[in-house]
Order: sequence, then structure tokens, then C-alpha cells
Amino acid sequence: MRVLGTTEQRTVSIIVNDLKLSCTVDDFLKKFREKQLLELGGAPLLKGAERLVRHLHQHNIPIALATSSGADSVEVKIKNHQELFALFNHKVMGSSDAEVKEGKPAPDIFLVAAKRFPDSPKPDQCLVFEDAPNGVTAGVSAGMQVVMVPDPHISEEQRKHATVVLGSLEEFKPEQFGLPAFE
Repeated sequence: MRVLGTTEQRTVSIIVNDLKLSCTVDDFLKKFREKQLLELGGAPLLKGAERLVRHLHQHNIPIALATSSGADSVEVKIKNHQELFALFNHKVMGSSDAEVKEGKPAPDIFLVAAKRFPDSPKPDQCLVFEDAPNGVTAGVSAGMQVVMVPDPHISEEQRKHATVVLGSLEEFKPEQFGLPAFE
């Protein structure tokens, strides 16, 4: 679980080193990306994600994608959802963005994402949606509120720093964060 939310490079480095694999990190990363492209094509949206994104966009609330994945991986994951992701103001890919110096759990990715909005909101005006403990730590370290929608295998201990923990995005109540309520 300690690789969730880390950059691809960091994830692969942990795997190769901890398992004492006989290949280099770069070789493993190349094979990992090839396999990922095959497996992740057409990944489904989380339940409630489309409703949430459309609601925020309808109310002129800026949205960014801040992910530890690289650009190639992101493009594969979102290829069947281009219309929805076109509603995002911008995307920050931690594995391939030069401004993101440290991956999650460092706050860099969220601070970069906030800085790129036209009005550069302060961290306490930003809301992070996360599924990984490292992402929650990054969001909290950035000074942002964090809504966690964790994998069921994530322990209670790893959920405790989130502002709120939900079973799915369908449970999200925007008004709890000063946003317009769903209609």
C-alpha cells in the first residue's frame, strides 16, 4: 500500500528494490507502462464522478486533475471520457511535470495545480478528492481539505487524516464545503 499515489518512477523503484528483481528500474518501468496501456484502456469512471464534474463545471467552479501518473498513462485512462475531461481547466501529471519536484506524499502536485488556476486560489480554498493515503497526506500538507474515496482495503488508520471519507463520490455533499448543492 505504500506505493499508492506515488509517481510511476517511485513505485517501480520500490518494487524492483524491495523484491530484489534482476532487472533495472528503467527496464521494469518500460514493461510496466506497456502492460498498463493494455490493462487501463477504457477504465470506467468512479460512481458519481460524472455528476460531480458536470455540477462543478455548471457552477463555474474550476477543476484540475492532479495525478501521479504520467501523461501517456492518463491519456489511456481517460480516452473514453474525453468530453468529461475537457471540462477540466488543466491537468498536472506528477510523473512528467517539471514543476512537480517531489511526488506524493509531498504537497507539490496540489500546489502546482492550484497555482495554475487563473485566480491562483490559496490552499484553504481548494478541495482535493483522493483515493490513496499518500494523496491524502499530500493534500493535507498543502493546506487543503481532502475528500477521500478509498479502496476498501485501505485501513482505518490510513483514512484518518482526510477531512471526510466517503464510500463513493455519490455520497459527496458539496454544500458541506461551501459549494452549491446538487439539484
